[in-house]
Amino acid sequence: MKPGRRLVELGASACSDAEILAILIGSGGASFSALDCARDLLGRFGTLSELMGRPLGELACVRGIKAARAVRIAAAYELSRRLIEQLHQSA
Repeated sequence: MKPGRRLVELGASACSDAEILAILIGSGGASFSALDCARDLLGRFGTLSELMGRPLGELACVRGIKAARAVRIAAAYELSRRLIEQLHQSA
């Protein structure tokens, strides 16, 4: 089942880190899927916490991750960081 469909049918919490990343990435290439790209990212950096906050150039070294996809990942990280900051401020 494709990651986006899995999210719709089972909810975001049922998706793996790689599936959530694949949804952000959007599409793969001629011979690989967005899920393959996501798995490559996690394989290179290990965990989401290790992946997030990496320079765009490091992300773009992974197969299928060019500037626009690296920017999407960086934006998702920043959005999450700001949300956590706001939650801590309101507590």
